[in-house]
Amino acid sequence: MVRKTQIMDEPAVRRALVRITHEIIERNDGAGEICLLGVKTRGVPLASIIHDNIQKFEGVDVPLGYLDITLHRDDLSESEKQNITAECHFPCDVREKTVIIVDDVLYTGRTSRAALDAVFDHARPKAVQLAALIDRGHRELPIRPDYVGKNVPTSKSEKITVLLPDTDGEVGVYICE
Repeated sequence: MVRKTQIMDEPAVRRALVRITHEIIERNDGAGEICLLGVKTRGVPLASIIHDNIQKFEGVDVPLGYLDITLHRDDLSESEKQNITAECHFPCDVREKTVIIVDDVLYTGRTSRAALDAVFDHARPKAVQLAALIDRGHRELPIRPDYVGKNVPTSKSEKITVLLPDTDGEVGVYICE
């Protein structure tokens, strides 16, 4: 039996995303030169929420796109990648922008590395920052987030599950054993 423990409810997720939004605006001296890219699947709706928050707080409609990092994963062979179609959407020329990659959970860092590869395969942005709703540790690569909703120390046997309305019909973050 899988045991679930809720570590964030809907108001906590909302507060974390509002805080991340304010940190992004402050660190970048406003939002005029940023581009948000959500990592499929759950990073996309999180990036959309941050986008909406920026529009509400700053009155700026920042470019919003998404990354499908499947072809950049290091755990798939070249033959496995041949049958996969991955689609990224870059809503603007990122060469003069600070790209903020948004994902739900940061764990080993391999997804973030793949997202960086996807961005740099497209163009070289002015800078890249990383936002994650949850940082659970256990990094295998020297990657750290610039913005974190919540640090959740976990064991390697545990799993973090983020539920969002677009994909799951509810909002919450759970530790599953």
